[in-house]
Amino acid sequence: MTKKKKSSFKKYILGTLVILLCLVLGTGYYVYNLLNQVATGPIIDSNEELGIKEDNKTPKVTNIALFGLDRRNPNENSRSDSIMIATLDLNTKKIKLTSIMRDTYVNIPGRGMDKINHAYAFGGPQLALKTINENFDMNIRDYVMVDFFGLMDIVDDLGGIEIDIKDYEVSRAKVSGTGVQTLNGEQALAYSRIRYAGNGDYERTERQRVVLEQIMNKIMGAGAMQYPKMISKLLPHVETSLTKPEMLKLGTSAFTHGVRTIDQYRIPVDGYAKGQKMNGVYYLVPQDLSSNVKLLHEYIYGVQENTAESNSENGRS
Repeated sequence: MTKKKKSSFKKYILGTLVILLCLVLGTGYYVYNLLNQVATGPIIDSNEELGIKEDNKTPKVTNIALFGLDRRNPNENSRSDSIMIATLDLNTKKIKLTSIMRDTYVNIPGRGMDKINHAYAFGGPQLALKTINENFDMNIRDYVMVDFFGLMDIVDDLGGIEIDIKDYEVSRAKVSGTGVQTLNGEQALAYSRIRYAGNGDYERTERQRVVLEQIMNKIMGAGAMQYPKMISKLLPHVETSLTKPEMLKLGTSAFTHGVRTIDQYRIPVDGYAKGQKMNGVYYLVPQDLSSNVKLLHEYIYGVQENTAESNSENGRS
């Protein structure tokens, strides 16, 4: 496995883990000091610069963008190999994870129509946030970005994670058989990177969410005494626009509201986009972007319109 392949999903998954860990930890002096290890990446926090049309959509719902970069050094401009919206929903007491397919064909402000994962390379987190907000009518103000080389160590420290392996995933995940297998760090990374098997990139994003959920469940099951150790491994490799007080506020809110459930989603929704080549380049073109936006809002904000339709076609795990 190449270094590039090893790094991209590690960056994505561990960036997400940082947010989730902060959400369940609550607050405390020791944790506050640990957060000193996080690099800060300030952005211009205005509605215009972030592409926000409506500031508040639903009380007690907070959205954060998660970017995993496919780069080998911190000075390299890079596309966001993985894009996700992490939602803390205190109303339903859930953490909702929405993957945005990296080949999705959208309008990047000032750059025109292109793959959504190019926005980060063109203008960093500022433009990436604006692109998400303008195309999907979101109100996201903060992000987490990760360059990371430690997913395998984290999984190994946890004693591995259990994944249900399908027959066409065996060789690619470097395991010996099908069914529920305990994957070590290298195997978990290989499984997460499978792209040209099953339902292509759609199933790849599902695998990523499954690995994330299994890691999170394992960490939560390890008990509060292990949290500082896990966090100390993760935080030095994180950049975020969130301040320490904001991270701790999120953690306190999640802890006091009893948030423990992780839910999953994917955009574009199944049946609402098609693959298409333009000038020899593959794009995932939403057939009706407004329909994808509507279904995304139903999932994140709890809108009840056309629920039966969305539940049957939304790709929800």
